[in-house]
Formats: sequence, structure tokens, C-alpha cells
Amino acid sequence: MQYQIFRRGLAIALGWGVSSAVLATSANGIAGEPSPSQAAHFDPKGKAPSSYTAGIQNDLRKTLPFADKRDFEEAKKGFIAAPSYTKIMADSGNVAWSMGSYNFLLDGKDYDSINPSLQRQAQLNMAYGLYEVVPDRIFQVRGFDLANITFIKGDSGWIVFDTLTSKETARAALDFINEKLGKRPVVAVVISHSHADHFGGIRGLVDEADVRSGKVPVIAPEGFMEHAVAENVYAGNAMNRRAFLQYGVLLPHNPHGHVDMAIGKNSSIGNMGLIEPNSYITKEFEIVTIDGVEMEFQSTPGTEAPAEMNTWFPQFKAFWAAENITGTIHNIYTLRGALVRDPLVWSKHINNALYRYGQTASVMFASHSWPRWGNERIQDVMRAQRDAYANLNNAVLHAANKGVTINEIQNVYKLPDSLKNNWATHSYHGSEEHNSRAVINRYLGYWDANPATLMPLSPKDSAPLYVELMGGAEKIMTKGQSLFDQGKYREAYEILNKLVYAEPQNRRAKDLLADVYEQVGYQKESAGVRNAFLSGAYELRHGIPTGVPPKTGGPDMIRGMSTELWLEFLGIALDGSKVANQHFTFNLKTPDNGEQFVVELSNSTLTSIKGQQAKNADLTITVNRSDLESVMAKKTTFDQLVSAGKATYAGDGKPLELLMSAMTTFTPIFELLPGTEQ
Repeated sequence: MQYQIFRRGLAIALGWGVSSAVLATSANGIAGEPSPSQAAHFDPKGKAPSSYTAGIQNDLRKTLPFADKRDFEEAKKGFIAAPSYTKIMADSGNVAWSMGSYNFLLDGKDYDSINPSLQRQAQLNMAYGLYEVVPDRIFQVRGFDLANITFIKGDSGWIVFDTLTSKETARAALDFINEKLGKRPVVAVVISHSHADHFGGIRGLVDEADVRSGKVPVIAPEGFMEHAVAENVYAGNAMNRRAFLQYGVLLPHNPHGHVDMAIGKNSSIGNMGLIEPNSYITKEFEIVTIDGVEMEFQSTPGTEAPAEMNTWFPQFKAFWAAENITGTIHNIYTLRGALVRDPLVWSKHINNALYRYGQTASVMFASHSWPRWGNERIQDVMRAQRDAYANLNNAVLHAANKGVTINEIQNVYKLPDSLKNNWATHSYHGSEEHNSRAVINRYLGYWDANPATLMPLSPKDSAPLYVELMGGAEKIMTKGQSLFDQGKYREAYEILNKLVYAEPQNRRAKDLLADVYEQVGYQKESAGVRNAFLSGAYELRHGIPTGVPPKTGGPDMIRGMSTELWLEFLGIALDGSKVANQHFTFNLKTPDNGEQFVVELSNSTLTSIKGQQAKNADLTITVNRSDLESVMAKKTTFDQLVSAGKATYAGDGKPLELLMSAMTTFTPIFELLPGTEQ
């Protein structure tokens, strides 16, 4: 998942960020419901779908291939047992996981407040319990977290593929399979890629000492540690704030709110850990045998994650697709924010897997969704997803080369009908609209080549001009209501958004815009787009979320962060206006790992270089990297380390004190939508 908090809140491992994994723990502990301070303003029911929304949903029920029940048959196949409980408690006392909060999806009703295709996906993701994938050898526990956890039976123990998000859910999964199939030790862990829902639960499975000693191999793709930490650092605070929208962390679990996260129900809220792997896959194809099980790893960098790998089990004719082939077309651009992915590279890696493994595979399973059995079925799904990603890339660039811009492509690009009629190529996680814009952004950037859009006014400055020219607030409200009444919701939010920017305190305008957003959300097939519109409606009605408990990055994430990355983040956190006209240089030495850096402040900018020392530095700091981590986590200061004898200064420490005092503490509580600031 693109974690995806989702990585669900891969917390900023600095102590300056807030993890969205704990942003919405309610009084009863169910993730995704409002905190007590918000509950008084929260309407869990939502407004009714309009007749226009209901009409669109009914048309979809008639035109989509609902007669194809193969996914439901495969999702149930191999079921062994479900646990007696539907909640998993975190060690801290809150509910880490609550599958039972989505039971409304099993009541057999068609909800007009949910796109029928998304409702179908949400029902498929209700699988909960232990499943057999390959007789007596490969098993999965599903429905314990956003991802699946897979257990391969070796000669003496379990080889675990991916670890879920939290220690508590991973531990519960291990306990459950041991209860049902007999207790076996974990003899190896394979982490398919660098998103937190695939590595965060590792401490519920293995002891770090056993990993460090090599007793338990932990295998990951090359680049895993760098990407597991770095992706959410530079813009991590902004990503966490935007995750409120994509992942709907404040929405209730009901037909008018949160129904799914496309690749699973939700993400657990427990203790996320990170243990550095002791073995890396560095070749495009690499064979490893562990506990009698032969595995060929296929490196797939630049697909769903920058570090990712598939796995082939020749003795079982089983293909593990990681998160490269799941029950949805994924995000090329994730709405929470991340580097744009490459759909053509993604397609090519699927194609390589198709021809190398897909010709003989008997079962294909993955870190999300359900397996596919039978070679014909496997090849059909692989080809369909290969073609969907390639078509997205090629057709969008075809349109771009004919003059279609980034601000038009979402209304031009359409998936071919042959792929629309294949459930495997529906965009529950991505969407054709935002993925198509991402392709143009990847190749041509954000500018549409119109000079008027190259350096536009900020919306709060341009909106009053539009409102004045449109005749004022009342005329816009009248027209907006008319468009809403006609079911023309996109046209309605086009003009109402301008009004709310111009008059952020206009309660009637915000309420009407919220009503519009709500109807759009109900109609959308993509879970992320649905959540974004419904969350936008929530914030317009109730303001920016408040009373959110902060949670800083844990010690595993701090330890996993390179010193170089931390210094680079200091440059981002620095408020340059507080150190204007200051210029100083200091050296940093960490003897226990042999690293050294030069850090320089000049022109209100902080820069650093690894492997160098300045001859005339104002200050040289010597501190072990292991002790520096307490500064990185903001648990102590350099001065306190010096006083404790754990660090030494050579030179003047005042410039460092000035520098650290100019750092900004980021919190993800800032306005994204007009008129939502409280």
C-alpha cells in the first residue's frame, strides 16, 4: 500500500510530526470515529443520497458485471476458521482493530450512499480469519489489519510474508494460526516492500536479538530501510494532514461514512515497529532457500513502492504478487502526497512476472485482497492489470501529444470498455481521474502551458474577484442551489468553492458546499476519492479537527533514520527568518559508526555534507550516534548530553543553541479547505 497512513501514519520519526495512526481514536476506541472533543458536533448518519445519486447507483447496478461472482468464490475459498472476537486490543489499552464495526456491509442491503462497485469491494474485504492458499503449506490470516499476513510452512517453522501494521495485530495473527494448526516458531520473515502495513508488526513475531544474531533471517528488497523511513520525512507533516482526507480518519463506519480503504478495511492503531533486515535482495531475480522452501525473488523497484519484490514458489507453483497485483488498480499518484509512480514500469514488471511465472502458476496471492486459482484465471488477471497500467500511461500521453493538458485529461481519459467489464481493473484505490493527471504531471509537470496559470493568484485572492463578477454571494448561492437540485454537483462545487474562499465565514455557503461534496463522495468508486469528498464535507461543517492526541515517531523509526536524513530535515524545519544574517559552521562526529558531517548555516539556509570536516568550524560536536538518537527524538538536547558526559563540544555552543531554537514544530492541524479554520 502506499501507507499508505497508510501507511497509516508512518509517523514522522523526528518528534516534530504527528502520526495519523492515532488521529481518530474515539472514546470507545474504534479507529475512524471522532475524538471526544469532536463527538458533540458529529452527525454519524450523514445526509440522504439525492435522487440523482440514487439514479446513478441504480444505473451502475444494471450495467456493471455483477453476474461475475468469481471474486467472492475465491475470497471464501480455503477458509479454515474465524476468531471468536472482532476487536484486537493494543498494549496501551485502546482498540487496535475492530472488524465488527463494518458488519453493516453484511446485511444484504444495497446502499445508495455507496457506489455499488465500491460496496462490492468493501464486502469482499470483509474476509476475516484463517485461510489455506496451498494445501498444508501456505496460509493467510486476513481481516486483522489493512494487509494480509501470510504464513509459509517450512520444515521446522513459519516463514512469514509481511507483518501487518502493528505488533498487536501481528501477534494476534500468529497466536491464531498456532491455535488452529499447531504451534510453530517463526523461522524467517520476508518484507515485500517499504510501506508500514507490511513491516510495522514485526515485533509481534520475532525478537530483535534473534534478528541481529542472524538466527531469524529478515529479508527485504534493496533500498528498504531508506524508503521505509525517508518517504514520509521531507513533507511528512503535510502528508499526515492530507491523509485526513484520503483515508477518512474522522468518518464513522457506516453507509454514509467510511466503508473501505480499497485494499483492506482500515489500518490498525497499535504499536508500529521497525527492525532492520539482515538480508537484502539485490538482483533482479534471486533464489533463496529457507527451512526447506525454495523462493525466487523478483525485484520490482518503482512500482507500488520504490523498494518492492514479488516471490515465486516453484515447488508449490504459487506466485506471490506483493502489492503489485491486488484486487484494484492502485494509485499512480496518492492523494495524501508522494512522488508520482511510473505506470509503464509497473506494467513491465507485471509482464515479466506473467511470462516468467504466470505461464505455470496454479495460484496467485498477494499482501492484500484474495488469491486467484487456476492458470487461466491467473493469466487473465495479470494481463488485465498489465494492460490497465500500460493503457493509462500510453493513452494519457497520446492525448497529451495531441494537446490535452493536465487540467483537462481527467475529463478525457477513459478506461477501455473491455477493462471496465473486468473487476480486476477497477480503481478502488486509485481513480482514473487523479491517476491520469499524475501521468501528465510525471512527464510534463503541473503547468498546462497557459501563461495565465503559470503564476496564478492564490485562491483566497482570486475568489473575491470571481464572486464580485458573478454578482455576489446571493446570486452564487441561488445558482449553486439550483445546480445541486439538478444533480449537477461538479458545476455546483466549481462556483461554491469560489464563494467559500471569498467568504470563509459564510455558514450557508459552507453548508451547501458540504452537501455537494457529500453527494459526490457517495457516487465515487474510488475509496480514496470518496473519503476525500466526505471528509471535506465534515471539515466544512465542523472545522479543522481538534483534540487530536499526538504521537511522535517511535524509537524504531528514529533508529532507522540516517543522520544525513535527520540533518536534511533540520533544514526543512528551520525558520530561516529567525536566523537571518547569521553564518556559522559546525562539525558533527559520531565515533560509534565512523560518520562525520559539516553543517553550515548561511543565507537563512541550513546545508550539510557527509564525509567532510570544516577546518575553521565554529563548533565541533562529538557524540555517538546511539546517543544522538535521543536528540533526534527530542527527548534531550545537545547541552544535556554534554552535561551527562555523552557528548563533547570543541568551540562555541551558542550558535547551535540559536539554530535549534529556530526550528519549527510541525503539527498536521492546518487549514486545507477554505472556511474550515476554527
